[in-house]
Amino acid sequence: MNAGKLFILLGIVFLLIGIIWTFIGKLPGDISFKKGNVSFHFPIMTSIVISVVLSLILFILSKFR
Repeated sequence: MNAGKLFILLGIVFLLIGIIWTFIGKLPGDISFKKGNVSFHFPIMTSIVISVVLSLILFILSKFR
């Protein structure tokens, strides 16, 4: 893979990570509990979205090889 294609790919990956990062902890379906001074946060929907996006990226990359 030449350097130009690598930088374009890295740029797209960072762009997708940045878009997803803005929604972390804010998606419906994320579980969050707070009782007293103890809080628990489990971003289950965020995990699912990240998994789907990464699967799509890897699928697309496998088609270009």
